[in-house]
Amino acid sequence: MISPAITIEALLVLDAIESRGSFASAAEQLNRVPSALSYTVQKLEEQLKVTIFERQGRRSVLTPAGKHLLAEGRKVLVAMNTLSEQTQTIANGWETRIRIACDSISDITPVFIVVRQFLVEHQNIEIDVQEEVMNGSWEALIEDSVDLVIGAPAPVPIQKGIRSIKIGKVHQVLVVHKAHELAKSTAPVSQRTLSKFRTVVVHDSARDEIPRTVNIIEGSRHFYVTSVTQKIVAIATGIGIGYLPIGLIQNRIDIGELMVIELVDKLPPQDLFMAWKITNQGKGLLKLINLLQSYFG
Repeated sequence: MISPAITIEALLVLDAIESRGSFASAAEQLNRVPSALSYTVQKLEEQLKVTIFERQGRRSVLTPAGKHLLAEGRKVLVAMNTLSEQTQTIANGWETRIRIACDSISDITPVFIVVRQFLVEHQNIEIDVQEEVMNGSWEALIEDSVDLVIGAPAPVPIQKGIRSIKIGKVHQVLVVHKAHELAKSTAPVSQRTLSKFRTVVVHDSARDEIPRTVNIIEGSRHFYVTSVTQKIVAIATGIGIGYLPIGLIQNRIDIGELMVIELVDKLPPQDLFMAWKITNQGKGLLKLINLLQSYFG
């Protein structure tokens, strides 16, 4: 096997020379003699058949070919450094990546506040967040597509090796655009009356598990969307009516854009859960779970 002309040692030498501006200064940084650096560069130039540095007064300046080599080489050095850190991280029982599914029904702001706190101490761990809806959140955890589910609604799947804790409740209210016919109602509205209007419904993101339908107004025409964010916009633009978590739309209610409709049969609050697999004992996940538990208290 032929040894590659470009080595990690050669890239480190080029980086030091370009950063320090001279072979002598770079040699001091690398704790080597200048002649050793000159030999490394000369050997690299011979093997690649290019000129990497040219003299400009007392400084050694990269040629266009040298600039390209160093720019791409620095990416390799960063990758090598990341690989080393990740290897040490795994060896010490810490994950390099934590995958999180946040249910569309819950406010993601508190999650990101805690994640930011976590990343201050654990900068080498990547966080991958995805949005799911209803059974889709539980399915992602069951199928090991994610390591942690946050804000998933009841019921919690049983006999799936899942540990869950309740982190709060969500209060849903029926809302309409301020110009909607129902906005003029002065008395509580019945389900029979609601069935006359188009309702906005969020698809369950489950693919293999049985999809759930929650707070569906029977007999009405439906307009389907894939997230609560889309549902809010659909209702706010007058496409239809629907149930929404009051915490996510309070600002729109306050400015009079959306109107809360009083119902004859009010919805009870719904429990929300954080959950993970019992078998997942990564130090990073456990640390993040503890921070989230403290926050949601």
